[in-house]
Amino acid sequence: MNVEILARLQFAFTIAIHYVYPPLSIGLGLILVLMEGLFLKTKKPIYHKMTQFWVKVFALTFAIGVATGIVMEFEFGTNWATYSRYVGDVFGSALAAEGIFAFFLESGFLAILVFGWDRVSPNVHFFATLMVSFGSTLSAVWIVVANSWQQTPAGFHIVGQGLNARAEITDFWAMVFNPSSMDRLFHVVVGAWMSGAFLVTSVSAYYLLKMRHIDFAKASMKIGLTVAVFASCLQLFLGHRSADGISRNQPAKLAAYEGHFDSTKPMDLYLLGYVNEASGQTSGIKIPGMGSFLLYGDTTKPVRGLNDFALQDRPPVARVFQTYHLMIAIGMALIGLSLISAFLCLRGTLWKNTLMLRILVLAVLGPQLANQLGWFSAEMGRQPWVVYNLLRTSDALSKAVKANQVLGSLIMFGLVYSLLLALFVFLLDQRIKEGPVDDGDGPSPESQSIEAILAEKGLDV
Repeated sequence: MNVEILARLQFAFTIAIHYVYPPLSIGLGLILVLMEGLFLKTKKPIYHKMTQFWVKVFALTFAIGVATGIVMEFEFGTNWATYSRYVGDVFGSALAAEGIFAFFLESGFLAILVFGWDRVSPNVHFFATLMVSFGSTLSAVWIVVANSWQQTPAGFHIVGQGLNARAEITDFWAMVFNPSSMDRLFHVVVGAWMSGAFLVTSVSAYYLLKMRHIDFAKASMKIGLTVAVFASCLQLFLGHRSADGISRNQPAKLAAYEGHFDSTKPMDLYLLGYVNEASGQTSGIKIPGMGSFLLYGDTTKPVRGLNDFALQDRPPVARVFQTYHLMIAIGMALIGLSLISAFLCLRGTLWKNTLMLRILVLAVLGPQLANQLGWFSAEMGRQPWVVYNLLRTSDALSKAVKANQVLGSLIMFGLVYSLLLALFVFLLDQRIKEGPVDDGDGPSPESQSIEAILAEKGLDV
């Protein structure tokens, strides 16, 4: 493999592993605010114990997220020197803002959140929880702004020529509020809420299946399902808004999403299918004209297709098509699952519905897969541009780095990141098996004394 493929694989691998943790941090941050807020309002100990339990999970997620995120900033300089020079003024400003305004805010209050239970007042601790949650979301703001600028550049001009060309900011707020940033930001943040919500419901379902920490699990499940229903339904609307923006700003990406080639025809909406890039044909199960209807309210209106773009300017259509549709399929399944689970919860039958509880345990993987697939489709859909219509990915590479050097570091990162992921799963599993401390459910059957068991049977000792 050549340097470009290896460098792209390395960055894709590291960011894919890293992207497991920030969505969980953002989603759990919101849920911690809800749990601790309910404790302050109701004074019920169960909410206090819930907050304490999930704070430990949040701290673990935050720590591994920081460890896996540091490497990517160095990859910009080692593998993508031309890119770094070109976007340094823009990307550097956003990353600096993320570090100064978000990371330090989040990490500064994290110590109070984790260790301040008996050292500060409840109101001060709740304020720390709010700041940590806000900081984790603010961090996403600047990262998404930086990435969105690459998708839809704005508020800049180009100085220099050739290898010395670089983008300079002329309007900071135009750069921040570039045409795609807000739609993409809301889409990412709500996806993160789903990650946190389905982690909470998964753990709660596990406890209910094991008949452990029943009161804790029921209370956690109600909060998790509330966030899951709200976030998953909202995501449907935000996804539509994002696609609408893509139709205006990146028409080749939208055409790749639906495998749409012919600009003289309306765009169909595929439920599943297969793209033959060589023949320019897409086959599968589709709703004719529905893509045009969602964009323009008219099933007969033509949509610009891939045939309007030169072959070298098209994204890898088949991969973009499949990742996009898998993301949609998982998202729709999560909407259905959250609504059905919430309905059963309201009826009081969810707690003993073994099938639904088992599905909820596994559903924790759904938002993670959807987030990853959405990121892949968005980034591959931008190709062959690293900065849309300005800098090609093939031109953004470092000129001095060799293929064997990138391969060696890819293998090394593969081992280290895999170990970190395994460590995270192991520690999370240990934390879940330990469960909440003194959850108020009374002794479990296996811990009951002989006297208590005999008393239950009406025998005196």
